[in-house]
Amino acid sequence: MGSHRRLAPSGFDRGAGAALSVLSVATAALGAVPSSAAPHADIRAEVDRLYREAEQATEAYDKAAERTDRLRHEAGDARDRIARQQERINSMRDSLGSVAGAQYRSGGLAPAVALLLSDDPDDYLDRATTLDRIGARQSDRLTRLQSAMRELSRERARTAEKLAELEKSRKEVAARKRTVENKLARARQLLNSLPAAERAAYARASRSGRGGISDLFGATAPNARAAAAVAAARSALGRPYVWGANGPSAFDCSGLTQWAYAQAGVHLPRTSQEQRYAGRQIPLSEARPGDLVVYRSDAGHVGMYAGNGQVIHAPYPGAPVRYDPVGMMPISSVTRP
Repeated sequence: MGSHRRLAPSGFDRGAGAALSVLSVATAALGAVPSSAAPHADIRAEVDRLYREAEQATEAYDKAAERTDRLRHEAGDARDRIARQQERINSMRDSLGSVAGAQYRSGGLAPAVALLLSDDPDDYLDRATTLDRIGARQSDRLTRLQSAMRELSRERARTAEKLAELEKSRKEVAARKRTVENKLARARQLLNSLPAAERAAYARASRSGRGGISDLFGATAPNARAAAAVAAARSALGRPYVWGANGPSAFDCSGLTQWAYAQAGVHLPRTSQEQRYAGRQIPLSEARPGDLVVYRSDAGHVGMYAGNGQVIHAPYPGAPVRYDPVGMMPISSVTRP
């Protein structure tokens, strides 16, 4: 406790001093907590909170980035379709121009006059019939050209909408990225303010788990795909957590599970919220290796059950892919892809 300045010994002050002495003795008897412990605990709690919020923002970033990639591909495909349609229209125009030129050159005389001047009336009649057919064909080509031009106009309008949506999505990704980076920068700043021993303890510590839970789970994967996904996840042990990464050299939490199942030929959605519904939900007591364990009510974190009461997951920046107790955080669901 801090020192107290002596005041004039009034009755009230003497009573307050006596009470303070009793409290001081009681505190000493119970054992005082070092003054540095609470601040350090507060810092660790704040770092955990920032990491949790950064993880939520990362999941939102991953979803926005996936949407941006999809829109980019769709816009590229639309540009290709427009280019092909434009080539088709140019070809149709060239064909129409050739036929129109031929008709102009051969059709300058009235049919009756052309018949009179013809050396072979039978040949004229054959050519006249052909020109009629060419005229009908030209009309059909013109109709198809007009239809193609209308479709090209619609395709260009759709592409313009896609590009506008893509630009909006890019801005959303940039905003999500800034949110994640700001939270992670603040977490690093707080961690760096801790003494070296406290930082090392934080780096070593797993999130707290529930004891005795390993006996509840099966040790074998339910199928060959799950077994292959677990093997892939194990091969990633020790690789760094990098937010927004989905392998193979670095991962965030949902990036790891998506990548591991991709090695087994199974496509999972990008975010933990979406992975939560990427299969059949089962009770925790039936968890088997390869099942996805989704954490917290917001489904903001996901790991892969590995057997023996453990999950493999990408925890947070600075902590590599590793094993942790399955009960390290509140579990919201277990999904079998």
